Amino acid sequence: MHSLAWLLAATTLGLLSVLQAAGRPPQRELQVVVVVSQDAPPYRAALTSFQRAMGAEKKPVEVRIVQLQGDSSRAPQVMGSLAKVDLILTLGTLATRESLRRSHDVPVVAGMILSPEELAGAPNATGVFLQFPVETELEWLARLVPSIRRVGIIYHSDESKARVAQAERLAPGVNLAIQAYQIDRPQELPDALENLADRADALWGVTDPMVFNPETAKSLLLFSFRHQIPLIGHSTPWVKAGALYALDRDYADIGAQCAEMAEKILDGQSVGSLPPVPPRKVRYTLNRRTAQQMKIGLSERALRDAAEVVE
Repeated sequence: MHSLAWLLAATTLGLLSVLQAAGRPPQRELQVVVVVSQDAPPYRAALTSFQRAMGAEKKPVEVRIVQLQGDSSRAPQVMGSLAKVDLILTLGTLATRESLRRSHDVPVVAGMILSPEELAGAPNATGVFLQFPVETELEWLARLVPSIRRVGIIYHSDESKARVAQAERLAPGVNLAIQAYQIDRPQELPDALENLADRADALWGVTDPMVFNPETAKSLLLFSFRHQIPLIGHSTPWVKAGALYALDRDYADIGAQCAEMAEKILDGQSVGSLPPVPPRKVRYTLNRRTAQQMKIGLSERALRDAAEVVE
């Protein structure tokens, strides 16, 4: 008798819950707009990863893709109104700039931007930036090329100056010393290099457009080989041109990082509680030919774990 009463009660409760659910209005579909600066492999990898994560969401989410194709003049005609959007994902500096110009209230998660400074003055924005922390750069330098002790840096911008100051503070912790020179004009680069010729065991290529650009690449690499001072590049193309190695990013994982931030915001977490972060995965490319020419020993593990080895 007691079992029958329990069964009737359970059935009644189950029926009530079904009826309540049937009378509940359907969950609103969330609107997410993805603004992409250009159609290139790193952007595609980040976008695909983000879309996959959003597709796995339990809540209904519609994702609309907007391609700027590297042209800011396309923004007014392709972006449309952002007033009823729940979240914007931007991939790249152009997409981020155009989105922040057009929306001050909609949460923005920015990916594929160089540094958090690109989000300065935008309280509605957070994201994943490409620049690795200084401590990460120094730790990998000491790990991959432990014979290096003196690290030369040539820089120009105030942002680079701040990173150099960090490097000078952190370098002793990994048995390194920093030799830094600031230049005001591109014409000062040759003298700065000569000043480092007998003061550095490696030249660290910080991301500073005045110093490291396609126009200066030849003179930097010639200096590196002439003085047997390896250049630490800031991207894989520099390694393919002759730099010893460069740290790189897992762009698919950056898309996944952005998706995790987006999910938290769509669940109600404030943008201000999610500060911009660097990539959580580190990849690197090594140039074995450069190492051999400069008689730099690379461990078997360093070669085995590299994302790419240039022969």
